[in-house]
Amino acid sequence: MLHLRLIVPAASTDEVVALLAATVGTAHLVVLPGAARSPAGDVVMCDVAREAGDELIAELRRLGIDRSGAISVEHVDLTLSERAEKAEHEAPGDSADAVLWEELTEATHEESTFSLTYVSFLALATMLAACGVMLDNAVLIVGAMAVGPEFGPLAGISTALVQRAPRLVARSLWALIGGFAAAMLITAGFAWVMDAFGLFTHDMIDKPRPNTGFIWHPDWMSFVVAFLAGIAGTLSLTSAKSGALIGVAISVTTVPAAANAAVAFSYSDYQQTVGSGQQLLANLGGIVLAGTLTLLLQKALWRVRRTRKPPAGTPGASVDGSSVRR
Repeated sequence: MLHLRLIVPAASTDEVVALLAATVGTAHLVVLPGAARSPAGDVVMCDVAREAGDELIAELRRLGIDRSGAISVEHVDLTLSERAEKAEHEAPGDSADAVLWEELTEATHEESTFSLTYVSFLALATMLAACGVMLDNAVLIVGAMAVGPEFGPLAGISTALVQRAPRLVARSLWALIGGFAAAMLITAGFAWVMDAFGLFTHDMIDKPRPNTGFIWHPDWMSFVVAFLAGIAGTLSLTSAKSGALIGVAISVTTVPAAANAAVAFSYSDYQQTVGSGQQLLANLGGIVLAGTLTLLLQKALWRVRRTRKPPAGTPGASVDGSSVRR
């Protein structure tokens, strides 16, 4: 369930309450007249099934509540209520498949900001990966991939393409390209400093690296892995199962490829630089393509599946006034 808290101008309260009451999947409607001070208005609250949330939020925005008042949405982990169970059952579709597009757009917008924190995490991940490739240490490579924040802008690009939001596309591209450029430049400088202290040597970049040599030898499997990771990452975002992002992060070699390219460039090994760059592009392209196709498929399937929800009178809906959780 989702909990909606609205600040509504007094003149619009009746219209908003009528909308909430008429929306299938809502429960626990509360109206607090004159409770809001900034902006001034009434506070209206209700719970709504996740599968009905996206359309309801869109209707509230159509009424201009986001401009004249406020719309706040919270996820409810536990609700013990027969009315809530009935609302979840009656709402069209399944909650696990529902996508809150406003929430997804807002989340990817925040993760696609070219900020000092974002660049710092990406640079630290790239420098950590540089240590991994020079030492041929797979553990360091995995750690670097987990630290890297690059999936945010990649998801932002996919979301913006599906939602036809050119500003978010530009913002995400800038965060992705600018972030990697800054991180690789910093990593190249880091490699020169490490070389000056004798911790990195030219022999380390030239010697066989059985554990990490794949990073600058891209092939079609690189694209396949990135494509599958892009699907998993997108599903984890849309289903609010963010824990799966850790697995996604350590399955693709975006950060290690950037690190190897930067270190190889600092030692004038342009063959490895080009190979690592190709690996980086293959991973980025695979994730964006997979994310975009996944969102398009989810959007299409949701339109079909939400119409197949059984009516309230079917078995499992309610029996003698008691509802059974799905």
